[in-house]
Amino acid sequence: MPAPLLIADTPWLLYRSFFALPKSITDGDGRPVNALLGTINALLALIDPPAGAGASLPPRAVVACTGAEEAQYRVGLYPPYHAHRDPMPPELAEQWQRAPALLAGLGWTVMGSDTLEADDVMFSLARRESAAGGSALLLTGDRDLYGAVDERVSVIEMLKGGRHGLIGPQEVRERYGVPPALVPDFIALRGDPSDGLPGAPGIGAKTAAELLRRHGPLEDLLDAAVAAENTVRRDAEEMRPRTAATLREHGELLRTFKHIATLQDIDLELPSDRPTDFAAGAKLVAENGMLRLAARLEGLATA
Repeated sequence: MPAPLLIADTPWLLYRSFFALPKSITDGDGRPVNALLGTINALLALIDPPAGAGASLPPRAVVACTGAEEAQYRVGLYPPYHAHRDPMPPELAEQWQRAPALLAGLGWTVMGSDTLEADDVMFSLARRESAAGGSALLLTGDRDLYGAVDERVSVIEMLKGGRHGLIGPQEVRERYGVPPALVPDFIALRGDPSDGLPGAPGIGAKTAAELLRRHGPLEDLLDAAVAAENTVRRDAEEMRPRTAATLREHGELLRTFKHIATLQDIDLELPSDRPTDFAAGAKLVAENGMLRLAARLEGLATA
């Protein structure tokens, strides 16, 4: 298997780092750099992992993906989509603007979309890398991207102590009860609080998985719910009348939720092989006040 393409969810990394690390981590001008520091360190932990951490890296290239905070077509389909999220803190917004140049300075490709989300960019790159015969690792906390997993694409799970694991097709089945191809259907039924999608009333994760395993994709499941309206339930394997009624009542909205949860395939060009530029990165992060990180990068540059 060739070296993988490492595809990073930059918005998730920035948010995660901003709230995990103290805001007292600043540059020479007193500006917070905690989100930038945490993002770079998370990627370095994969490129130069500690002993026993887990993946076959270094990658052939790193892509830091960006995108719109929410795709307008998704908001148009369902206005509450992302509406519950708090505005971005000013201290994070300032680092958000600085991130692309800093990440690019490390030799990493920054790739994004003005209209779609970082998840869509990541999904598209993973699809293309897999189709080209390569492998891809997705660094994200967004489980929507479980739908991108196949035999050549895995999601990286960050664990304690700098370790990490890989989530492949079998792990998706174990966690969701359905294969990766049915992840958007599962999200539509169960809901996704992080995106503001409520799912079908009264249908939780276990029931959603059982329904999809028995009836197939959401469209087939909704057809089965319509067919069940005038039939008598004769055994436990048949759809419960209350469940069928819920699916019939909310069918169109559930179709909308699936459309929202389905990641979009964008026509993107795969990056060429490109190693991390530790020396250039050391200079840049030092200029941004991250002196300990600069020393680490200098060490990697001369190793």
